[in-house]
Amino acid sequence: MAATREGRGALLNEPEQPVSVEPITLDPPGPGEVQVRILASGVCHSDLHVKKTGGWVYGYPILLGHEGAGVIEEVGEGVEGLAAGDEVVLAWKVPCGVCPECLRGVPRRCRGQVGARGRLHRASDGEALTAVLATGTFAERTVVDARQAIKIPQGLPAEQACLLGCGVVTGVGAALTTTPVRAGSTVAVIGCGGVGLCVVQGARIAGAGRIVAIDLDERKLEWAKEFGATDVVHAGEQDPVDAVRELTEKAGVDYSFDVVGRGETAAQGERMLGYGGVLTLIGIPGPSTSMTIPLDDGRNRGFWLKRGTVTVSFGGDQLPAEDFPRLAQYALDGELDLASMVSRTISLDDVEHAFEEMEHGHVIRSVITF
Repeated sequence: MAATREGRGALLNEPEQPVSVEPITLDPPGPGEVQVRILASGVCHSDLHVKKTGGWVYGYPILLGHEGAGVIEEVGEGVEGLAAGDEVVLAWKVPCGVCPECLRGVPRRCRGQVGARGRLHRASDGEALTAVLATGTFAERTVVDARQAIKIPQGLPAEQACLLGCGVVTGVGAALTTTPVRAGSTVAVIGCGGVGLCVVQGARIAGAGRIVAIDLDERKLEWAKEFGATDVVHAGEQDPVDAVRELTEKAGVDYSFDVVGRGETAAQGERMLGYGGVLTLIGIPGPSTSMTIPLDDGRNRGFWLKRGTVTVSFGGDQLPAEDFPRLAQYALDGELDLASMVSRTISLDDVEHAFEEMEHGHVIRSVITF
């Protein structure tokens, strides 16, 4: 018998309106799709970005959430390797298999998007919901492409496992996959929210010799030290570039990661680099954001002379089928601290308050549990 195809979800119905928690309905999963009962979903800054930018790239009404873990309730025709009862983490970015990058054998650079389209509806009028990042995990259940449902090793609580779906793979993946940090190297992390703290953890796992965490919030800097930062810089009290160069005896760092997404912070990340250094951009930039790179700064430290590199990490350039089980095992082995990432667990009705807590920097992650 088919599972119940209804539930409650956190919706954005109009621009500049608060989140509305209301009934939703689900069509049965089609070929290659699965229905998942959500057990936990992290409240990620990307969902706040959707709310604050008038829907970002999505049409209203919008079902929020993209960082979820749950249990498969029903599988569609042709689904292999998954069955009802399987515990999974949902991936918002999996290789499409048909874009130019996938066809030339670099699926981590995939430019496509898979998902189950048109399966979710607002119960009040049947209007189709647009699920954020093709997942829609701020709901009791959702329907996704089966390739998005990734089984992980057993034993990891759902409120920790869900974080693998975005914040953790984005941050840790930037330091282990996009720009693999060398053992013994020096690293600077600009912005120590949830993703930035995961960059710190990724650099620690990689064996970085020095990890400098930079933020304006003293509390976040304390968290960074707990997750593995060797040094912290309060950007409101000292120039972060000068501070990093002082800490590295004027040499600069091998790797800098900008998790803020502003032109100013990206430019600071470039100026922190030493010879042959790599700046990795992670934070989502706002509209019309730009950065200026001095090719020659007059002091023999310009980008050209130091042979720098700038790259973009898109969601940690994830390959979920490989990365999620690996990261879960790191957590189970005690190398990756997910438990401390969960500041509090909340109900679905608390989403709006969770966004406020996030903006004020009171939490690393609020996690909705069902």
